[in-house]
Amino acid sequence: MKPARIPDLELDSLTSLSKARVGCDFQIRAVSGPGCDQLRKLGFCESLQVRKLAHGRNLICSVCGTRLAVSRQLAEQVLVSPVAA
Repeated sequence: MKPARIPDLELDSLTSLSKARVGCDFQIRAVSGPGCDQLRKLGFCESLQVRKLAHGRNLICSVCGTRLAVSRQLAEQVLVSPVAA
């Protein structure tokens, strides 16, 4: 499955999941890079809402009611945008 193309104007409002704030909700906008195929197989893909729960050696995220640990390197390859409250 090919990642969705993001218009250049939207790229300015995106941040990587590794740099996103803990405790906030985000929408996944792009998942691209080495190892991201495995994330996609787990259902971690574009348009999904995710909450970052913890930041450390691995990031802990809540996705569809399930907690998922993601390495910092892999989280760098996931671009997210904040969900409006």
